[in-house]
Amino acid sequence: MVLPLGLLGPVKRRVGKFLLERTMRDGIDLRKLRFLPDSFTLPLKRDGLDPLPALMQTQAEEPVKKLATMFGRGVWLVSGYDEAQAVLAGDPAVWSNDLGQFVSQEGRAAEEQIGGLGMTDPPLHTQLRRYLTPEFTMRRLARLQPGIESIVQQRLDAMEAAGPDVDLVEHFAFAVPFDVICDLLGLPVEDRLRFFELGVARFDLSEGGAGALGAQVHTREFLINAVREQRANPGDGLIGALIREHGDDLDDITLGGIADGVFLGGYETSASMLALGTYLIATTPEAGRMLRSDPESVDKVVEELLRHLCVVQLAFLRFAKQDVEVGGVTIQEGDAVGVSLLAANRDPRLGPDLDVFDPTREPVRHLSFGWGMHRCVGAELARMELRTALRMLAERFPDLQMAADIGDLDFRKLSAVYGVEALPVTLYEELEEIA
Repeated sequence: MVLPLGLLGPVKRRVGKFLLERTMRDGIDLRKLRFLPDSFTLPLKRDGLDPLPALMQTQAEEPVKKLATMFGRGVWLVSGYDEAQAVLAGDPAVWSNDLGQFVSQEGRAAEEQIGGLGMTDPPLHTQLRRYLTPEFTMRRLARLQPGIESIVQQRLDAMEAAGPDVDLVEHFAFAVPFDVICDLLGLPVEDRLRFFELGVARFDLSEGGAGALGAQVHTREFLINAVREQRANPGDGLIGALIREHGDDLDDITLGGIADGVFLGGYETSASMLALGTYLIATTPEAGRMLRSDPESVDKVVEELLRHLCVVQLAFLRFAKQDVEVGGVTIQEGDAVGVSLLAANRDPRLGPDLDVFDPTREPVRHLSFGWGMHRCVGAELARMELRTALRMLAERFPDLQMAADIGDLDFRKLSAVYGVEALPVTLYEELEEIA
């Protein structure tokens, strides 16, 4: 039986209502939520690279807006910069990041438990971050620069051999950060296609919590097994270093969870930034010129790309542990708050014309890496990768052009990390053979 298109919306709403009611009756468990209600999808949708006009209108009218009531709790969207910063930097006595309280753990293996830096509260969060922070200082990251340049060079060589027409996502944007993060952690570069699919699925919210949380199990299991293998013979990467330095304090599950956060955050977001950043550079001649001829301007270009693209669309959910006022609005104890980093980065209170990508703009403060104690621990590594990869790409292929219009690109529809499935480009003009 095929339903008329006009009936699909009402049927979907009735099914969604049934699932929500069943979830509330059985206890709050996001694994049972098969798709997001329409009211929750506003900050996950875009028009090409830009937020929907409705999102920016919401920011202008209600930078702290209640979207709906779910599981008996209010669900809020924060889209103003100052309001977003206040939530992200909020007192842990007032705000919780513990998503695990809304996912049933009963009968599930340790590999299936919810955790990681972004979804835990102090004191556990403080302890976990203490293990990682020394590994991401500028001094320690500097030793990675030659390896990053070598990986980028290898990928550029492979692209040139495959060109002139290639998919930049497959050959460069995903491959570079994947190789870098495997090198950092001390993992073999295997099953690249499989992890590309899993990375996309981890942030895909088109099936509600069910699809994203299901995909998480596979990557966590892979990393936990990698820890077990290195326990007896630690490798040269981050996993091996943590085993040698803190092996008695970290069991396999905890260390695997730490590695999982670094692994996923280290390649999926950087892959999206490299792909979408290349699109903007290819369509903004001034940006390409700056990358090729003015080394001192590379930082400026990258910061503007980070602000403008903001591929991490939503910060990890926050839950109010008590009544709290944000932007003059009272959020009640138990309510959930989603922060639109994309909208906050374009708040007109930060400056004029922020809906325009301007590589010559003086850096504008942004929230692309979050804020406060949950700010991305790998932010400087991400910057290092972007500066190196985009500069070397622009130098190697100065005539790179898009081979598809933006309207023909397949962007992710409902993903916490925005990206594109493929990016067809022409690297260089192929010379005709002389007879």
